[in-house]
Amino acid sequence: MDELSAYWMPFTANRQFKQSPRMIVGADGMYYKLADGRELLDATAGLWCCNAGHNRPRIVKAIQEQVVELDYAPSFAMGHPKQFELARRLVEMTPDHLNHVFFTNSGSESVETALKMALAYHRANGEAHRTRLIGREKSYHGVNFGGMAVGGIGANRKMFGNLVAGVDHLRHTHGIEENLFSRGQPEHGAFLADDLQRLCDLHDPSTIAAVIVEPLAGSVGVILPPKGYLERLREICTRHGILMILDEVITGFGRMGAPFATTLFGIEPDLVCAAKGLSNGVIPMGAVFVHDRIHDIFMHGPEHVPELLHGYTYSGNPMACAAALGTLDTYEEEKLLTRAAPEGLGSYWEDAIHSLHGLPLIKDLRNIGLIAGIELHSHPSGFGKRAFAAFLKAYEAGLLVRVTGDILALSPPLIIEKSQIDFIIDSLREVIQSLE
Repeated sequence: MDELSAYWMPFTANRQFKQSPRMIVGADGMYYKLADGRELLDATAGLWCCNAGHNRPRIVKAIQEQVVELDYAPSFAMGHPKQFELARRLVEMTPDHLNHVFFTNSGSESVETALKMALAYHRANGEAHRTRLIGREKSYHGVNFGGMAVGGIGANRKMFGNLVAGVDHLRHTHGIEENLFSRGQPEHGAFLADDLQRLCDLHDPSTIAAVIVEPLAGSVGVILPPKGYLERLREICTRHGILMILDEVITGFGRMGAPFATTLFGIEPDLVCAAKGLSNGVIPMGAVFVHDRIHDIFMHGPEHVPELLHGYTYSGNPMACAAALGTLDTYEEEKLLTRAAPEGLGSYWEDAIHSLHGLPLIKDLRNIGLIAGIELHSHPSGFGKRAFAAFLKAYEAGLLVRVTGDILALSPPLIIEKSQIDFIIDSLREVIQSLE
């Protein structure tokens, strides 16, 4: 057995990688250090998670101090102060009525938790017949069974059978011809939210527990919500007593120029899933933000009995809480949560991305906040081949990008400078021009 064969890598073409490994051995600020000594500009914030960049002093110090003070504490029937401090600081960032936090360890766990909370809420509310869950095509909600079931990526689902019963899907908002090369939210497509009303008519709304959508679908190639789309979904959910779950695992913590997409778009969901930027990717952590009325309905019955039989060994882990508090301090001190707004770097980023318009192989460009999707025309010999070639060429040029299908997804750390944006665009222009 060679030195690489023991590790089965996630979401990776293992055979291709192990023939020519791309090894990261260090990181600082905006850059990774590679095993061959080169620097790689991180244009993906790790996996959408290192919003404050790498090796940040506040976060490092918080973790070092925490491991000496308290490395682990049980999360069932016991607590530690940083759990409560972190929860209090987090709810101060969310819209009114999202005043409770349940800690998880990843975005996938946050989604599973939110789906279970939705089902349990309706049962506690005397509506146990509400069991149906509605997701959306071309959506990603993690890799656990519930998240895959409501998710809408066929390739992620096909190996695993029937998943969870009683799930249906809205249509996606991608590929609308009138929206090509949109700057920010596209103009067309709000009518697609009416799919929810169609599903209500089909299944009867009294059977539907919750709808889960990403404000922006990142993992499938930066699919933005058309203007009015989320608002219309909220109105239909409210009309029929359906819970609205927003999956903000990617969009949370400044990625779109506001603390959360809920604040940016003025939407009040019933549950919000978070992770990634919560702890800057340093130690795994997730969270579900819970509306008062959902939380409160469980706070009845004998006081010695757990109100919700759900949780994880590492929920609110002391080390993760310390990392998250250090992350929030960094965001606050450097005003990172609004740095991607148009008046910050958002407009410069938008102009830079759309300067690529006109290159022959580009099918579409999309952006919002410090996010962008560069969609390429597929190579005649295979879907995804051209974008993966671009990924490899960018890597050789000292730039890390994310590939999904034939789309290059960009989401650099919020500490990025204009000169580094210029490097990204100049490098990608050369890469795309060199593609076959």
